[in-house]
Amino acid sequence: MNLENWQWTLLAAGAFITGLSKTGIAGLGVLAVALFANALPARDSTGALLPLLICADFFGVAFFRKHAEWPQLWKLFPWVVVGILLGCFALGKFSNAEAQRSIGGILLAMVALQFWRRRQPDDLASRLPHAGWFVALTGIVAGFATMTANAAGPLMVLYLLAIGLPKLALVGTGAWFFLLVNVFKVPFSLHLGLITTGSLRMDALLFIPMMPGALLGPVLLKRINQKAFETMVLVFTILAALRLLY
Repeated sequence: MNLENWQWTLLAAGAFITGLSKTGIAGLGVLAVALFANALPARDSTGALLPLLICADFFGVAFFRKHAEWPQLWKLFPWVVVGILLGCFALGKFSNAEAQRSIGGILLAMVALQFWRRRQPDDLASRLPHAGWFVALTGIVAGFATMTANAAGPLMVLYLLAIGLPKLALVGTGAWFFLLVNVFKVPFSLHLGLITTGSLRMDALLFIPMMPGALLGPVLLKRINQKAFETMVLVFTILAALRLLY
């Protein structure tokens, strides 16, 4: 790909954040989605980011593989497959402009969910995730969001927090979830022409800034003020999403 310096800068920052989100700051990956979608045509950005996500998922699994809550994952997977199939159909019909607006809308929806979570009483958060309809809805929306925009991270953070997982279990469960889901998405992305030899060559270069982010994540996980950092990420994500919409 013939890219300008500003595009490489956004992609390198997105790659670094991708690594960081998979091993440290859960939900931060939505900012990487926004950076990639602003640097590349919207449909192309989803395929370009996917191999990097899978590489970062392996780091997350390597660091936190013992902390996964598998019963919670098995409940979600069938519904996620439904969402991925719906997302694959939608991507096959979308133009770049429509995909760009879709990604922007999904990002804003994810941000809204983050703010909604902060304002809910603890008793509501403890009841909702155990309802069958809530699990199904979460799985379908997560599958659709991850297929169309690689943007299911915040939604999964909301769900895993709602079911009461502690920090390490949340990161470990999320790492296994996205590794399996992202690998499952590869054939669909290849079929849609989203992953190409050119995008893979670009990803080989972007692996360089992704790796230090993945290695830094576990260190930050122990030290960072999550709420302040999350607020900063949400603000930047809103700005990036608005840029995609307008």
